[in-house]
Amino acid sequence: MKRALPLVLLAVVIALALGLQSLQRTGAGGYEAADFELPDLDGRVHKLSDYRGKVVFLNLWATWCPPCIAEMPSIEALHRRFRADDLVVLTVSEDGGGDAVVRPFVERLGVTFPVLLDPDGTVSPRYGVTGYPETFVIGRDGRVIEHFIGPTDWVSQDRVNYFQTLLRPPSASSQNAG
Repeated sequence: MKRALPLVLLAVVIALALGLQSLQRTGAGGYEAADFELPDLDGRVHKLSDYRGKVVFLNLWATWCPPCIAEMPSIEALHRRFRADDLVVLTVSEDGGGDAVVRPFVERLGVTFPVLLDPDGTVSPRYGVTGYPETFVIGRDGRVIEHFIGPTDWVSQDRVNYFQTLLRPPSASSQNAG
């Protein structure tokens, strides 16, 4: 019995950790998105608040993160699918090496959305990021709608439906109700 106790405790700890991770998979939103100002790979500065009125997909990642690398093609596909529909895709590289590390990675993958550089890691603590990748969907009003922890297939049917709903123009009745 004494020999089994450590294994039982380990199993309980693992189950609790997996349960917590599952609960965190999507987080609650409703809070104001922290504003920031960062350059992209071309030196153009992006300020989050400049995108108010659009839906913003904000992904924090790093080139050394295997799940981030795996997720990048689906982010590109999401961008291509909805770029004409008021969806702004911004990704923030938290790589300490900045442009020298990120540019070859982005060019190799053929990424066409803005990749912002945050080599000092200033954005992640403002959003409470605990690991990479983490994604925040920010509504037209500048508030976080949803927080996704870990990699996601952004072009799965569920996610496509999710973004189609978010990007639907406000109805005339809701515009007149305000």
